Amino acid sequence: MTMVEYTLMLEEMKRVKSRVDRLLLDDILPKTHTIAEVELLYKMMRDYPERGGKGMRPFICVTSCRAFGGSEDEALLTASCLELFQNWILIHDDIEDGSELRRGAPALHKKYDWTLALNTGDALHGRMWQALLRNREILGGERTLDVMDEFARMINETTEGQQMELSWVVGKNWRLSEEDYYRMCTKKTSWYTVISPMRLGGIAGGADPQTLKSLIEAGTTLGVAFQIHDDVLNLSAGAKYGKQYADDLLEGKRTLILIRLLQVGTREEKQRMVELFAMPREERKAHLDEILEMIERYKVLGFANERAASLLGQALGTLRTVSWPGDREAVSRLEEIARYSVERDW
Repeated sequence: MTMVEYTLMLEEMKRVKSRVDRLLLDDILPKTHTIAEVELLYKMMRDYPERGGKGMRPFICVTSCRAFGGSEDEALLTASCLELFQNWILIHDDIEDGSELRRGAPALHKKYDWTLALNTGDALHGRMWQALLRNREILGGERTLDVMDEFARMINETTEGQQMELSWVVGKNWRLSEEDYYRMCTKKTSWYTVISPMRLGGIAGGADPQTLKSLIEAGTTLGVAFQIHDDVLNLSAGAKYGKQYADDLLEGKRTLILIRLLQVGTREEKQRMVELFAMPREERKAHLDEILEMIERYKVLGFANERAASLLGQALGTLRTVSWPGDREAVSRLEEIARYSVERDW
């Protein structure tokens, strides 16, 4: 992708994100209430959406709709609900992981009591379903039900993947392969980052069921590549990344980076890793340099980058086999956003 193409794609993504933000903040999310406690809830519901973010998922949704012959307006409400989903699930995810930062500011459960943050995520979840019903005026009843069915599958897949990842940490499980990691990422990341956004755009744009099914393969490999790259960024992107540096290590997440390190390290190093990750978060923090030194010595980040690049190539090859009857510029944009998801620096 040339610098011009890259710049144009980012400008388009920013434009779509601006439209999504206006719809969320001016129309979908409530602003004021006469009861002080509910007023606080509304303020908390708007907190993460007001922090910005890249807006990659809504952009994939509206671009996919255009690529299938629909219009951006037909997919905009659905895309906005994807952003609502992203925000409420991040609130829950931050609580579950004990994360300290989100988009460069304290996580919601750090700004407020964690019980209030948890309830805020639930409230956003409810608003998401309520907003999706408004699609009846845009897409009609049948396609609205198809959209809601896709949202239900996306949530089921995502929470199953999250359960896998959390269970590995809670159960102190290190007997994991690359295939285990890919399976977890497919559920936790691929469905809500790529597969469903593309399929939701397709539903809004009138794609047939067989074509929608064909998007799963490309979305699966691209989503896993995205997650691998995200794991690398957590150790390399610095302040732009928006989360605490090396937060994945502090949380004990079983990333491809750590799984690979356990494969290539000596017996003593493997034992030491298990000891370090058995420590409480704050105690492990004092030994972070020890883990980072092993990652550097065995060039594990380079290994992960190679895996992500290979998966990106597979995803692009599959995308090119899909029949896109709509806007050719939108088809090109989908390839560009695929590359961006694995080549971005934050």
